[in-house]
Amino acid sequence: MLKSRPFTNPRSDHLPVSTQRDNIYANTITEPGLFAFDDRVARVFPDMIKRSVPGYTTVVAMTGLIAARYAQADTALYDLGCSLGASTLAMRQNTLAPGCRIVGIDNSKAMLAQCRTIIDTDSHDTPVDLVCADLAEVKVQDASVAVLNWTLQFVPVERRTAVIAGIYEGLLPGGVLVLSEKVTFEDPHLDALNIDLHHEFKRANGYSDLEIANKRSALENVLIPETLAGHKQRLAKAGFESCDVWFQCFNFASLVAVK
Repeated sequence: MLKSRPFTNPRSDHLPVSTQRDNIYANTITEPGLFAFDDRVARVFPDMIKRSVPGYTTVVAMTGLIAARYAQADTALYDLGCSLGASTLAMRQNTLAPGCRIVGIDNSKAMLAQCRTIIDTDSHDTPVDLVCADLAEVKVQDASVAVLNWTLQFVPVERRTAVIAGIYEGLLPGGVLVLSEKVTFEDPHLDALNIDLHHEFKRANGYSDLEIANKRSALENVLIPETLAGHKQRLAKAGFESCDVWFQCFNFASLVAVK
């Protein structure tokens, strides 16, 4: 069994503390426009995601531990939709399998530019390649670990089956996929309840009702959540031998699937 470094987690989100608070939607009066991972989002992203995604720090940290367990020597570990590299760093700071390398993929040049700066401040030595590309066009190869943390939800629904199938094909036997998503519930009452609880979470983290409404409007038709059953069916169809939820908080969940 591979050994991993002692887990110290000096920064709960594996990113430098953001000095810029997310107030992008604080004063919007007209239509906020579609959400995009542009320069203004990149500048406040660490603050935005911690205040918006329940369980974010736990999922990122545990992604590193899962990677440490499943990483195979001389293979690639993919962070698909790496944004500023939190999951990349979590894997890099835990994985000791010899010859491993991490490939971070994102289609936002603004996010990748900051990601490169953050990665370069990290002292761990696992090589990291950053690639600007559309997730649906990426060919995963020789991989023992693939991570999709809050990424598939931004891919058009009709392209998601092909994305998951491509990841499965690129994973080696025994490889693992970590898939974290915002989800919906088949029961309308539970769906409404968890949406309300998520909004309460955001209010508790300092977002106003105006910010919550504007952000929700900006994400409509950009972030399309699905049910857990839908995700499981797609993973099974791709060929994953085992799959289940390992973490959930309100309408945010993370699954692990093993080839």
